[in-house]
Amino acid sequence: MKKLLFILFLGIFSTTSFAQEEPEDISLTYPEKVTTVESTIQTLYRVISGEKDQERDWKLFKFLFKPDAKLIPTLKDKDDKLTVRYMSPSDYIKSSGDWMVRNGFIEREIHREVHVFGHIAQVFSTYECYESLSDEKPFMRGINSIQLFNDDERWWITNIQWSQESAKYQIPSKYLR
Repeated sequence: MKKLLFILFLGIFSTTSFAQEEPEDISLTYPEKVTTVESTIQTLYRVISGEKDQERDWKLFKFLFKPDAKLIPTLKDKDDKLTVRYMSPSDYIKSSGDWMVRNGFIEREIHREVHVFGHIAQVFSTYECYESLSDEKPFMRGINSIQLFNDDERWWITNIQWSQESAKYQIPSKYLR
């Protein structure tokens, strides 16, 4: 039920884009978080995860993304057809941030495949979601497809597209532990 509510919650909000604000001096605060693909992905999971009533560091979240980056969930529309929704990092925060804090949301990576060529990287990252670290079983699993770009100074997330596991689409064993 909570999974369904979360999916519906994400689908209800408009896709109005907001300009990404670049916080002042943030590059001096967080440089170690984006020096490698590994550190960037670890930071992504850490920054969105937290227990109930735990605030997230949304400045750090935005810092991970290149301007015009997109977060793209795969979901079903009102006619039960698969579709995608395009969000900016600010849209994601607006549509999901309060829900995550109110309910608790821990996203753990359980498997990762990384492909790097030159200044680009593609990461296929399998995840499990919990409301609390004390939960024994995840309420949701899926795969994040994360694209990154390195500008010779740091790694930037350019896009994340994800799909949740369902009865029809089970995560293949090669993408699990």
